[in-house]
Amino acid sequence: MDEEHQVLVKKPNPVGNKLQLTVDEVVEDYVGSFGFSQLLQVLLVSLARIFDSQCTLVTIFTDAQPQSWRCIGPECGGAGGGGNGASVCGLKPGTWEWSGGNTSSTIAEWGLVCDRRFLAALPTSVYFLGSLIGSAVFGRLADGFLGRKRSVLLSCLLTSVTIYLTSLSPNIWIYALLRFATGFSRAGIGISCLVLSTEAVGRKWRGQVGQYGFFFFAAGFLSIPVIAYPTRTSWRNLYKIISFLPLVYSIFILMPFVLESPRWLLVRGRSEEALDVLKKYARINGKEFPPNLSLLEPYSNEKTAENSTSPIERFWNTKWAVKRMAVVMLTGFGVGFVYYGIQLNVENLNFNLYFTVAINAMMEIPAVFIGSVLLSFTNRRMLFSVSSFLAGISCIFCIIFSNVGKNNEITKKGSLPQLMIEAFGFMAASTAFDVLYIYCVELFPTNVRNFAVSMLRQALMLGASISPLLVVYGRLSPSLSFFVFGVLSVISGLLSLWLPETRNCPLYETLEQQEEEERLDCVCEELGMEMGNKVQM
Repeated sequence: MDEEHQVLVKKPNPVGNKLQLTVDEVVEDYVGSFGFSQLLQVLLVSLARIFDSQCTLVTIFTDAQPQSWRCIGPECGGAGGGGNGASVCGLKPGTWEWSGGNTSSTIAEWGLVCDRRFLAALPTSVYFLGSLIGSAVFGRLADGFLGRKRSVLLSCLLTSVTIYLTSLSPNIWIYALLRFATGFSRAGIGISCLVLSTEAVGRKWRGQVGQYGFFFFAAGFLSIPVIAYPTRTSWRNLYKIISFLPLVYSIFILMPFVLESPRWLLVRGRSEEALDVLKKYARINGKEFPPNLSLLEPYSNEKTAENSTSPIERFWNTKWAVKRMAVVMLTGFGVGFVYYGIQLNVENLNFNLYFTVAINAMMEIPAVFIGSVLLSFTNRRMLFSVSSFLAGISCIFCIIFSNVGKNNEITKKGSLPQLMIEAFGFMAASTAFDVLYIYCVELFPTNVRNFAVSMLRQALMLGASISPLLVVYGRLSPSLSFFVFGVLSVISGLLSLWLPETRNCPLYETLEQQEEEERLDCVCEELGMEMGNKVQM
């Protein structure tokens, strides 16, 4: 939408002695597009992403196959020392043991090797399935009566409890059930934190602000090997440590200092509360509100008899929204499969696990930085598709270098070129993953935005839930796992080409408003093209 058209559609509406403005106009004119108050809000909200990352990626260590084993009986024949679990399948129970002890991981404690090896993928798979279901539930709660802030609070508290209970699991089945519960609990963190952050700033800062949360996700990722190494002899202690952090955050940071989204308050009919939130932002930014300022109710036909249905029901009855959501979810399935799959697949690189995880975690940081910079001046669609293509090509190149340097003792039989390519591919996949979230926020209006992000997250988690099975199979055939990751990433990049561009477009409040104004944009573009053709003629 060009600036002239925005002025015609979005001009102030004086009613009596009141000045009625939209949230976008108030933020831009009287609060500040991105002042200190919004920066503080974004940082405090984004801290929760640390726990989201930790509880998601902790299984890289807790469910890892131990690197070596040793004989403890004469029947073993003096063999041992290898890291391949298949090499112990012909040995009698009790004649060998894992070098790091049976409490170093769930695989060691419950014997998840040989004919039980695919059980090792069960906890991670059901964790992502729990996230899928939790995304649907928290998406509705955050758009409905609960709101963004309380959804994050509830999610953090439940995550803290379920992670601690996981550390007490007596067997693989209870462990898998509690991982499912943790996946369900943490679903509200990623969804609501992103929306709560982006709804507080001006349109030019949405892309960058949406990326800030991924910095904290990367920080959580990087903290995992730091916490895991001292607790490497007890996977249960690792869970206990990370369960404590979200509880502290909820009580001492989230509840007293984080504000609710003014856009959500306005859509829920709480315009006075929404205005109070905006006034708090303005006061911290050193700005003043005019005394006659009030918020303009978003355009909607919700109060008419024929449109008395909920926003979610209207969403499913709106063809353009359903088609757009279908493309977003198909794209998200591939991205989720690749992004989480590459992280979980690090053990198949044959490098030191702590070193490899740290390298991947550090690659998240340039991915977020590059994404933040590029989002300020490039199109969302192009940035996402290029990142997906690069991730896919890198995964395929990993196959070529899978056997290079196989006998290198320094890297523990790993291929250095493969590690470098895998790290670059993960950085590209991380960029695509981050950008897709921002893209989804801008593709849908406020009254269904959290629901749309939750639908995307469900697709991401569905892809992620299948990836552990490929990772387990990759212990036998690493090349196949990299090939599948590469193909799916390229397909996701191609699918995104069917989505509209959203850079510098306003955040709409309702489906009706977005449909009407996007239609006006199309008409203006067509008229502009016709005028241009006539001038050329």
